[in-house]
Amino acid sequence: MLSNKFSKSLVVLSIGIAFNSCSHFNSEKAKEVVLVEEEKNKEEIVVTSELRRKAIEAARQAEENDNNSVIIGSSSIDKPHDYGKKTYYLYGADHLNLENYYFDIPVVYNDAVKKWINYFLNRGRGFFERYSARAGRYAPILGKILEEHGLPRDLIFLAMAESGFQNKAKSWARAVGPWQFMPYTGKRFGLHIDWYVDERRDPIKATIAASRYLKKLYSEFGSWELAAAAYNAGECKIGRAIRRYKTESFWKIRKGRYLKAETKNYVPKIMALAIIGKNLKTFGFEEIDFHEPLDFEEVELAPATDLYKVALQLNVDFEELQRLNPEILRWFTPPQNTSYKLRIPVGKAQQFASCCSQDPSTLIATDFMKYRIRGKRSVLNDVAKKFKIKDKNVLVWLNDQRPSKRLKRGQLVLLPFREGHNIRKNNMYADLYERPRKAVRKRRAWNKRIRRALSRGRKIASPSGFYTVRRGDSLWTVSKKTGTNLDTLIVSNYHILKRRRIRAGDKLVVK
Repeated sequence: MLSNKFSKSLVVLSIGIAFNSCSHFNSEKAKEVVLVEEEKNKEEIVVTSELRRKAIEAARQAEENDNNSVIIGSSSIDKPHDYGKKTYYLYGADHLNLENYYFDIPVVYNDAVKKWINYFLNRGRGFFERYSARAGRYAPILGKILEEHGLPRDLIFLAMAESGFQNKAKSWARAVGPWQFMPYTGKRFGLHIDWYVDERRDPIKATIAASRYLKKLYSEFGSWELAAAAYNAGECKIGRAIRRYKTESFWKIRKGRYLKAETKNYVPKIMALAIIGKNLKTFGFEEIDFHEPLDFEEVELAPATDLYKVALQLNVDFEELQRLNPEILRWFTPPQNTSYKLRIPVGKAQQFASCCSQDPSTLIATDFMKYRIRGKRSVLNDVAKKFKIKDKNVLVWLNDQRPSKRLKRGQLVLLPFREGHNIRKNNMYADLYERPRKAVRKRRAWNKRIRRALSRGRKIASPSGFYTVRRGDSLWTVSKKTGTNLDTLIVSNYHILKRRRIRAGDKLVVK
């Protein structure tokens, strides 16, 4: 059962307005502030990664003597197992009259950060409001996990920059979840990914994995700016950038051409989100409707338990179970596990124990879709290919049959879809991450075709009429029917095509 620490009252106190856990510091704590980036007339202290590595080794030895830190010059290096005790002051932003100038991570106020602040205050204001609203649900528990791993709480703004706290967020590069883990990186740091579950979408498990990864990056680069850049671009990329430019300052590396624009903008974006997120009133975000904080109870289920049956027994919506367990990709729990811990709404654990724990077999999934074999010489691998089931062991488990054994014509084969479901409509037909990638490729091809037409075609000066698009028409068929050059057709109807493809009923300008 989740502790009451994540109740609604904690949202008001711990995230204040979602993030102000470090809003007030007394004068004694202010003396311990580590300067992040001073004005040009102030001296900059640079600690190389070699010195930092030596400091970390010394800290490991000093740990036995209960020392809190190792001092190098005038910079304090925390023990390797605790990265969260530093406090950074935001210089150069006194004119903003912020409520809070103190952060757990280095934050500067320069042109790159100003650009992102202006974006979230204007064109991207709606995005920030949605991010902050979702932060009410996830920021308390994510921040607590980061602190338990000895990391700064303000690293939640990295997750905010990655996904806006969306558990099902997917990128074109197949990064998934609130922390946007790639498959290899997720597995590398302990996340389980298969046909049944994708723990990258679990906010708690993904945050634990992200904490491990961020600690590794910080130990390697000795700077949160470089660690964040490496989280985005990869350790090897940042390591090569350091060797190429012979500097360990992210802002100096950023001036070069080696890093992609995405990585160059990534660190300033995190800093801008932190500045706004911890000063919501100053920037006019006072009316955000924060989501209720994440709260749940856990129960143990047998393998292959039907979640629809569980929802029915608990008198809750199936969608509510999906929201609490975003890592489960199917309508039943993984069959290969001995048991599975399922999150359920608060107050339902006792009801589950009374109605479901007596005979768990009543909840086992049985309503599988059936498919009748039509051709000759078919095997289970052929069926898996037809229905795009990448894990062929799923069909082996369901049908208790070797994948290479021949299937007879008319034989019934069980499919891992629920009986009566439209598998296309319920997004269980194709691989979950294949469709977005195809959509991105199609969109890129479409935009490329439009740009080529704009560079070559000429707009029709005096159109002879309009053509009403019929069902099944394409730009090519319309061009052939009306005798209008394809590039000319695109340029003349750019007001429609810049937003979307043509649809039945559209009126196109033709010669």
